[in-house]
Amino acid sequence: MSLPNITIPVELPIDIPTLLHPAVVHFVIAIPVVIILLEIINLFFKKRALSIFSLFLVIVLAVVMSMAYFTGVVDGKETFMALASEGQAELKEHKLLGIYLTYASLALVAFKLLFMAFSKTLARLFFLLILIGFTAVTLKQGKEGGELVYTYGANNEAVNTVQSELDDLQDEYDELEEKQKELSEKSSEGDTETATKLQELQVKYDELVKSSEKEAEEPVAVVSEEATTTEVTESSEEPTETVTPTVEHPEELNSSVEPTEEATAEVSTEAVNLEIPSDSNESNDSNY
Repeated sequence: MSLPNITIPVELPIDIPTLLHPAVVHFVIAIPVVIILLEIINLFFKKRALSIFSLFLVIVLAVVMSMAYFTGVVDGKETFMALASEGQAELKEHKLLGIYLTYASLALVAFKLLFMAFSKTLARLFFLLILIGFTAVTLKQGKEGGELVYTYGANNEAVNTVQSELDDLQDEYDELEEKQKELSEKSSEGDTETATKLQELQVKYDELVKSSEKEAEEPVAVVSEEATTTEVTESSEEPTETVTPTVEHPEELNSSVEPTEEATAEVSTEAVNLEIPSDSNESNDSNY
């Protein structure tokens, strides 16, 4: 059987830190037990001072119960999304029962004031029974709160999850910081390397420019020297004409040189005359 939903339409004007609820609920569980013991003792001693002290503790119980409710709301909001579906349902029931106990603690103060007006033992017994019932429900509420913490991980799981996430983020931050240092060192080294390379390239460029200028000046000097030498040679040399002597042979000399027909005839007859004796000699030899 589920209880009807009720709320407490009061919000505190201050911010409540998380994880105060476990510390407060210990007083919520302990104070009702102390009040029960005082009421039992007062049944026998019937002292006005014990009754007033019991009233003071009941008022303190109402204040502490209200503090337990508000601190529980803060912790519940922080851990609701971290719970499973069953844990969320248990947390809602735990909150609803806490609201009823908060109203019950205020009602307990009213009952105590009412029964203090009667000095009869019956009124004290009736208040004692109400107080025992209230304490029993409070203990049940404490048991369910413990199940939320240890079974479903309320607060415990959330804190562990948040802590693990913080550790992971810290590790990632450290890694990023190391990478940033490495990149900064590499960038500084790269800047120095590029600067030296640029200087080397500048020196090489200057050398190439100087060598090209020298090479460009040398052909100009050679051309100028050749031009001057050609001018000197042209001025020193004079044009000379080659004269081929022509020898004229007089016709008389040619005619005197050419052999006459008579001379050739004589030469031929002489050759014939010379051959004839050779033939006669051969014939003589054969006859001999």
